[in-house]
Amino acid sequence: MRKTSLGLAALAAVVAVPALAADIQPAVLYDLGGKFDKSFNEAAFNGAEKFHKETSVEFRDFEIQNDAQREQALRNFARKGNSPIVAIGFTQATAIEKVAKEFPDLKFAIVDMVVDLPNVRSIVFKEQEGSYLVGVLAAQASKSKKLGFVGGMDIPLIRKFSCGYVGGAKSIDPKIEVFQNMTGTTGAAWNDPVKGGELAKSQIDRGADVIYHAAGGTGLGVLQAAADAGKLGIGVDSNQNHLHPGKVLTSMLKRVDVAVYDAFADAKADKWTAGVKVLGLKEGGVGWADDANNKALVTAEARAAVEKAAADIVSGKVVVHDYMADKACPY
Repeated sequence: MRKTSLGLAALAAVVAVPALAADIQPAVLYDLGGKFDKSFNEAAFNGAEKFHKETSVEFRDFEIQNDAQREQALRNFARKGNSPIVAIGFTQATAIEKVAKEFPDLKFAIVDMVVDLPNVRSIVFKEQEGSYLVGVLAAQASKSKKLGFVGGMDIPLIRKFSCGYVGGAKSIDPKIEVFQNMTGTTGAAWNDPVKGGELAKSQIDRGADVIYHAAGGTGLGVLQAAADAGKLGIGVDSNQNHLHPGKVLTSMLKRVDVAVYDAFADAKADKWTAGVKVLGLKEGGVGWADDANNKALVTAEARAAVEKAAADIVSGKVVVHDYMADKACPY
């Protein structure tokens, strides 16, 4: 009887192992600009950190200093058995495709690009929808009826932000002007706050009184310049309202934190899926930041307008143009 009961106990332990699923070793590879850019990369870190605090599962991460490190860092993670490995940014696509093929038994994910492999999850966002909402708020707040937009690297993805922003603003006032500048054409465009500030100042000199940035670390200079000039900035990706309380109208939230958290959690729960995952307003993937830091800046009229716009987008009544699908902004 004793031997039988021990045998059953051992069997039960073996059977119970799949329920624990998750002996995972997750990792995050940040894009240029650094882990604490207060924007895109930091949102990814926050998602990973939330998962760690809830599960006590440790994660590894790495901040690249140049493009050559992408593939090297991914392969280093993979050789050490890390999985899932989440790469932040479209520029990681070539490296992900190469390394994921070399390690088909590991799980990979990439934010902002589609890599069509059976072990890769591709996470993309409807940035145009969140940008439309902050455009609505910008038009409501503007006294000059002149707005600004400062992008980072001049690529279709960032034009997607700007086009949505213009669409939202013009839905309130078709005659409103939106000045647009991009910071550069290389990865350095994400980490140049001095140039971001200069571009913002040039737009302010032309009359812009609300300026939205989609420029990573460069955007910190945009927000600083707007605050210094007594104008309003609009943050991006993470909630940046606290950087200049009372001077940041809102922030367009791009929930990279949710993308990373879900990738880790799905792997741990043995619910991982590859393929394309699209996160828009309806899915809680984008939105606008509303907190104590900007409460006084958002009037009842503006709040009603942005809430109506959000409801119309979710219902399908309003379809915001996707610049990535059709590279011509109709607004």
